[in-house]
Order: sequence, then C-alpha cells, then structure tokens
Amino acid sequence: MRLRALLAICVIAGAAACGGESAEPAGNGSRDANAATEAAPTAPEPQQPEMATAPADDGATEIIVADSEFGDMLYAGNGQAIYLFDIETDGRPLCYDDCARAWPPVLTEAAPRALAGAHEMLVGTVARDDGATQVTYNGWPLYFYAAEGLWEVKCHNVTGFGGLWLVVTPEGNAAPH
Repeated sequence: MRLRALLAICVIAGAAACGGESAEPAGNGSRDANAATEAAPTAPEPQQPEMATAPADDGATEIIVADSEFGDMLYAGNGQAIYLFDIETDGRPLCYDDCARAWPPVLTEAAPRALAGAHEMLVGTVARDDGATQVTYNGWPLYFYAAEGLWEVKCHNVTGFGGLWLVVTPEGNAAPH
C-alpha cells in the first residue's frame, strides 16, 4: 500500500521514475526500471556529472550513516542517498552511459572518508573505465539516483539496467528488499 501511494504521488507530481523509466510494480515486489515506453520520462542529468556530490575541500567524498524507512543506510556527506548495483559482485563498475546518467557513480578526487557511523575499513575506491575514481563500500561500487533530492530514498529495491538497485547498510550489505 505504501508503494502504491508513493507511485501515485510521483505520477501526480510528474516526478521521474527510477532509472528514468517505468516504475510499475514487478511480481517480486520490486519496481522494474527497464520497462520503458516512449512516453516515459527520463531522469535529469546530474548537476555536476563529473562529481555527483559536493566533496570536502580536499576533494574527498564523505560517507555517513543516517536513518531511513529502510533502517540505517549510507548517504554522501551532503545527504544524497547511496545505492549498490547487485550485479557488480566482483567489485568492478558495470554502470556506464545511460545507466550512469540515471545512476551517477559516487566519485571522489581524494581518499574517501567514513564519518558518522560509516566504517573506515569498508571504504575504498575502484578505477572506472572512463578514468574516474569511484567510491566503494565493502567492495561494492556506490551510486546515487539522479532524480532524488537530498535525504530522499525513492529507488530501493528497483530493477533496472540488468540488475537490482539497493540501499547500503552501515555493515556494507544491501538493505533487505
């Protein structure tokens, strides 16, 4: 019922669906973000594609923990929700092009920092094919959803671009879906 109410609000407000595509419920309780139609809205371009979050003064991305309807989860230091892509099981980023426009990678220009409940030993980086440095947590490359505002969590348990998008717990796992 809560999912239906959220979907109705998004349609009424004209909000973009997760992944820039359809947000119809799928049979497993997730939403399929790849069931696009020509009339489906597209996700907006991130404000700063080269750095989707405001880094600290030294260029380091800060990772924090805060509460959400899914329990404690990771956010960037500026309050942007963070997701993992469940098909990236070997730690290599697979989300590029249209995928990365809808789900911008969490990038950093210096060693990322764990603050406010995040575990320093779980924070790392991985080189992307495009030369950028992406933040990882417990080995998972991290992403934002381009059409979310600060402290919004719209796209947990969403199927799109060949996998499932899930918020990340402070322990470095996907939140239950």
